[in-house]
Amino acid sequence: YDVFLLICQAWCCPWSRCCGMGDFRPRTVWLGHPEKREQRYPRNVINNQKYNFFTFLPGVLFNQFKYFFNLYFLLLACSQFVEELRLGALYTYWVPLGLVLIITIMREAIEEIRCYLRDKEVNSQIYSKLSTRGTVKVKSSGIQVGDLIIVEKNQRVPADMIFLRTSERNGSCFLRTDQLDGETDWKLRLPVACTQRLPTAGDLLQIRSYVYAEEPNIDIHNFIGTFTREDGDPPVNESLSIENTLWASTVIASGTVVGVVIYTGKELRSVMNTSNPRHKVGLFDLEVNCLTKILFGALVVVSLVMVALQHFAGRWYLQIFRFLLLFSHIVPISLRVNLDMGKMVFSWMIKKDSKIPGTVVRASTIPEQLGRISYLLTDKTGTLTQNEMVFRRLHLGTVAYGMDSMDEVQSHVFSAYTQPTHDLPASRAPAATKVRKTISSRVHEAVKAIALVHNVTPVYESNGVTDQAEAEQHYEDTCRVYQASSPDEVSLVQWTESVGLTLVGRDQSSMQLRTPTGQILNFTILQIFPFTYESKRMGIIVRDESTGEITFYMKGADVVMSGIVQYNDWLEEECGNMAREGLRVLVVSKKSLTEEQYQDFEARYVQAKLSVHDRSLKVATVIESLEMEMELLCLTGVEDQLQTDVRPTLEILRNAGIKVWMLTGDKLETATCTAKNAHLITRNQDIHIFRPVTTRGEAHLELNAFRRKHDCALVISGDSLEVCLKYYEYEFMELACQCPAVVCCRCTPTQKAQIVRLLQERTGKLTCAVGDGGNDVSMIQEADCGVGVEGKEGKQASLAADFSVTQFKHLGRLLMVHGRNSYKRSAALSQFVIHRSLCISTMQAVFSSVFYFASVPLYQGFLIIGYSTIYTMFPVFSLVLDKDVKSEVAMLYPELYKDLLKGRPLSFKTFLIWVLISIYQGSIIMYGALLLFESEFVHIVAISFTSLILTELLMVALTIQTWHWLMIVAELLSLASYVASLVFLHEFIDIYFITTVSFLWKVTVITLVSCLPLYILKYLRRRFSPPNYSKLTS
Repeated sequence: YDVFLLICQAWCCPWSRCCGMGDFRPRTVWLGHPEKREQRYPRNVINNQKYNFFTFLPGVLFNQFKYFFNLYFLLLACSQFVEELRLGALYTYWVPLGLVLIITIMREAIEEIRCYLRDKEVNSQIYSKLSTRGTVKVKSSGIQVGDLIIVEKNQRVPADMIFLRTSERNGSCFLRTDQLDGETDWKLRLPVACTQRLPTAGDLLQIRSYVYAEEPNIDIHNFIGTFTREDGDPPVNESLSIENTLWASTVIASGTVVGVVIYTGKELRSVMNTSNPRHKVGLFDLEVNCLTKILFGALVVVSLVMVALQHFAGRWYLQIFRFLLLFSHIVPISLRVNLDMGKMVFSWMIKKDSKIPGTVVRASTIPEQLGRISYLLTDKTGTLTQNEMVFRRLHLGTVAYGMDSMDEVQSHVFSAYTQPTHDLPASRAPAATKVRKTISSRVHEAVKAIALVHNVTPVYESNGVTDQAEAEQHYEDTCRVYQASSPDEVSLVQWTESVGLTLVGRDQSSMQLRTPTGQILNFTILQIFPFTYESKRMGIIVRDESTGEITFYMKGADVVMSGIVQYNDWLEEECGNMAREGLRVLVVSKKSLTEEQYQDFEARYVQAKLSVHDRSLKVATVIESLEMEMELLCLTGVEDQLQTDVRPTLEILRNAGIKVWMLTGDKLETATCTAKNAHLITRNQDIHIFRPVTTRGEAHLELNAFRRKHDCALVISGDSLEVCLKYYEYEFMELACQCPAVVCCRCTPTQKAQIVRLLQERTGKLTCAVGDGGNDVSMIQEADCGVGVEGKEGKQASLAADFSVTQFKHLGRLLMVHGRNSYKRSAALSQFVIHRSLCISTMQAVFSSVFYFASVPLYQGFLIIGYSTIYTMFPVFSLVLDKDVKSEVAMLYPELYKDLLKGRPLSFKTFLIWVLISIYQGSIIMYGALLLFESEFVHIVAISFTSLILTELLMVALTIQTWHWLMIVAELLSLASYVASLVFLHEFIDIYFITTVSFLWKVTVITLVSCLPLYILKYLRRRFSPPNYSKLTS
């Protein structure tokens, strides 16, 4: 056993290293000295290919033949090399199989070549490297850990680096990270202070310094490391965090930067975050798979019956194999190819639809899923809303200012900077002035706080008249744009500008505000505590240069701020009121610090930041020592407006029988208000707001209270949801699934994915997830259909989704028109391909039974190949253009979509009907040919085969509901190609016989008997039991 374990370890170790599962370790990286490395690091090569030159063919063939049916057809074809099993020419089995494989190999090869060219382009990009020989050019693939790389503005960062120097005067740079985290807003990055102070970039090679970096990991939002300069006097130690990093795949947005490479190749953060999403297999494909298994069972049964009727005489086991080969057409080899080509056509139609411009199909294997969605799970911010923030409300506790009273705020700010600072003597000052003075100073204090507590940077761009440098020097209003990591922050800074206090400049260590009088206020930034999803707040410590005052400002969500600010009686109530109006609420507070208090804090903060173990915990503890008894200044209310046509789209989805759930990270009141505003919850619907629960008992009581409600929308928070799912998963999901609408607020990304998974498991219905941000990716990948909306939060959700749309309103057409058509067309196409195969198999069965159960093929050589290719392929495939109603009608009557949710277009009932039709037609054609032929066997082949081709073409015409000109071309082309090919088929068909009147009337009679009853039945059904869509089209 020990020997076995050793062998396993010896096999697994190189494999795990090759696959990137090796042991990642922290590292010490010497600046500009890659030769000093302590361990081997991977090459800096991006490789997204599935195969290489040697593994391509074996890999593709293995992936094809690991499925039972492809393997089955391969075994059939191989059996023809055995003389006793051979039924005809080898090509009758190898050509169809070869055709399927060639199409697959070509498709895979094209994808691999595209992938290789994309990778080659990235790996061949040229960068400048600092070396002892000066600046040298190096390819991206030649970069090593320890190299000093220069990256220009608008250039991609080639490897994970620590930021050492920048050419920007303000000592910082901006990064575009949309290809890494999906966020379109620029990120501010800071160089290592010690290296930024060096006179030139070349001096980096003259100092003895190294970076200690943590082991490579998947977290793109955090980093722990230290920078050490040994030859300094004294030696310099600096802590490194996420602010000092330049991750690969980001783009430098300002200046030229120099960085030292710390991770390469498969250890890059971007590569480690590229997970392979689950391969989605459509429900339709699984159903077709199930039907083909039934057909395979039928094939085995028919073969056994044939041998049994021979009383298992002689070498009966060989006869079973011969019959399996003879009836192999029961399982149609062309089914998979037809369906795959159909999916490609449906995807192309979606892309080309001018009514939904910009729609991209990234998963062309599942368009039918769009036609059977029962649950739609949507994000709120940026999906239902525009993620365009508009400042609506400033609340000071005793007074609130709305959009109509912003001029009052403006006058208060103006008076704060124009009135002399000395007060009137108390005896002469009227009481009203005193009150107004305090209100005025409170408004000014609140506006000043909002103008300072943020991460916004004003960026100046040339506007054609003024160049960039001049605009920056004079703070030119027309050239200024604000950059921040959140649209909320930009809207707040734009509002302070509108009321008179303008943010005009900012760098790493200072901020400049301009007052209404044009005076510039200078503030030194002492510390910044950025916003995180865990802390839900951000803080800043600034020193006013004119007075020397040190102030700690903080803003954040009410849930965390209520425990930080001094006691008051209005915060909770007003936050609730503003949230009910659909506003996003932030609480702003401040605390004045003495110089001694700040120095004490700074010492403890620097010490905490230098620790390598539990750094984040120690830093949080130090910051929390400041966050006590802060003065509450104001509440801000920002509105996120609804996207266009969200209400009618949700109405369409509801009428189509789709239940919509909204999963958002926003607070309960805002989420509820948006749900009402978007008519997700209708006006006459009751709402049950699930009370916060923390224990099993509370959850039990609340679920019982909810059970007594009927036809009522549910609103629940993420914390309560977690408790319910922990103790009462089945009961909660059962009740929630009965609700007309569900709103889950304060949801984490993993909770969103968990809800999707539970819906799939509990209901067995198809789910569709719609989102626009990086936090929606897990939900999108978990759902049966993931739809990404390209929005303000970037393209991460859109790139991870199966379908990408530019607006939420396009979802209605995507489902009602394209989803419905794709599903109905695929159902018709698959059943018709099965019918085509069963027809010829029935004829073979009749032929064999008449001729003493002989295992002799009825049609040989080219006839059998031509039947499923050039003679019938185009008309059958033209069914992908069929439609029962116009797209306008499908949008006007979404109730038509509801019919598809029951899966009626492809069910055991419809399959059985097509089987019976096939048996009827196959029997009529074969018995008709046997009855009407006169002398030679070759006449049977001519009559039956021609009748079969005509029957198939007429059946396509019978199935079509709306004719397209390409369908008519396909029918005529197929008929013409059959007639033309008769000249070359003299080996199988008597050319002189087919020109006689006898042949023509016999074929006509047989074809009429096989098709006319079905036409009559179709007419009667349309007359007395018409389907829903026919009532609308008439």
